Amino acid sequence: MSMLAARFALPKRQAFKLAVHSAFFVILTALLLSHGIEPYSTSAPSGSLWRQLFFALAKMIWWFSGATMLVSSIRLFVIFERRPREAKLIQDMLAGIIYVGAILSVISYIFGVPVGTLIATSGAFAIILGLALQSSLSDVFSGIALNLGRPYSVGDWIMLENGTQGRVVETNWRATHLLNAANDLVVIPNNLLAKSQLVNLNNPDESHGITMPIRLIPTRSPGAIEQLLETVLLASNRIMHSPAPMVTITGLDGDVIEADLSFRIKDVSQSSTAKNEIYDLIYRHAHAAGISLALRCNPPSETLVRPENPIDAVKESSAILLKAMQLFCTLTEAERETLMLSIQQNTYPRGSEILAQGERSSALMIVAKGVVAIRRRYDGTEIELNRLSPGDFFGERGVLMGAEEPGRAVSLTQLVVYRVSSDCFSEIMQKRPALADEIGQILAERLEKEKRLVGVGDETSSHPNSLADRIRYLFHLPHTVSPQRSSGR
Repeated sequence: MSMLAARFALPKRQAFKLAVHSAFFVILTALLLSHGIEPYSTSAPSGSLWRQLFFALAKMIWWFSGATMLVSSIRLFVIFERRPREAKLIQDMLAGIIYVGAILSVISYIFGVPVGTLIATSGAFAIILGLALQSSLSDVFSGIALNLGRPYSVGDWIMLENGTQGRVVETNWRATHLLNAANDLVVIPNNLLAKSQLVNLNNPDESHGITMPIRLIPTRSPGAIEQLLETVLLASNRIMHSPAPMVTITGLDGDVIEADLSFRIKDVSQSSTAKNEIYDLIYRHAHAAGISLALRCNPPSETLVRPENPIDAVKESSAILLKAMQLFCTLTEAERETLMLSIQQNTYPRGSEILAQGERSSALMIVAKGVVAIRRRYDGTEIELNRLSPGDFFGERGVLMGAEEPGRAVSLTQLVVYRVSSDCFSEIMQKRPALADEIGQILAERLEKEKRLVGVGDETSSHPNSLADRIRYLFHLPHTVSPQRSSGR
């Protein structure tokens, strides 16, 4: 009854549980002794069979009540600060020992069976049972060792030597459960886990290091290649910039320069996203710098042909950029040619402010070479909205929507920018007003991506129809019904 009262009335207060169990044990001891019954004695009381059964039951309750009182004291006093899992394990082991002792005492003092003889005669049975349960017992003791050693905790991402990896979602006496990248549950027996070499990707902190090998054709010096790859790491929005990422040249011959990019990410789950971004940035920055990626076997005579005339070089580079940009993917060849004729090239030194926050740009800025950071002052602090690389653009709010810039544009490296004036856009859109809907859809996707990236938006609406209406109003275009709008009716 004491156990029931303590469990249901006071489930969260160990001190009161101990008090209830102690009071019950003391009262029961007093009652038994006052009637001449010694629970720790093997002597049986005289009288009828029912009297003997009653006193045997009372002595049995006394032994288990004492065991319960000791277990309650262990739950109260055996505590490891900041290590609750180890404390729970030690408490369970001590409680098991106490209850086993209580059972043996009942067998010895109530039933009169010699415990030593019982243990000796059950040795053969224990050996047979141990052999039969060898695998399960190995998992149990391995689970105890893993809990005491604490190489990982629930929520950590671990990787085994055989390549299995995942986030720990549950660990028990029998096995450890991992949730892998494919969202599948992997159950690993503790015996195998204890023998395996594992790497905890969340310790000593949540950040995770990545090394990516890169191969480039040696059309430039190793120093220029190193500077290019440092620019790639500087342009990334997904990796951590503190501690600073590193570029290490690992090999050089007549056909290839090999380098390792080493950087850290905030969480191992962002590994694929960060790698995809780095590969994209390497392609864009290498192309802008006139450096080609190396093949597995490069022909020795492979060279890169570049136009000698600077004007032709600008024209060729701008044509390639316009074809690759999503903003201009719906333009015809004639419309792209009109844009290329109006393009102006500008260069800026590192640290220059190209556009100020709140400024309305009169031209679309296309990054041809280098890195641009868009920084916004928000609630008294400056946050970084985005980092732009070759093929990215900024200033589109002023040109296409008549809106102010959400942040200032600052060059992080030596910068080359192609400017496309608003007059050129006006000439193209007057000939094809439906282009406003296509550009509005692309700008809406860009605005949503920026909001997801930093979690901070601005007052500019990101709905495609709203953006298309602003473009029409700015360029005085007739209002047409796009297929997207008509399908929504």
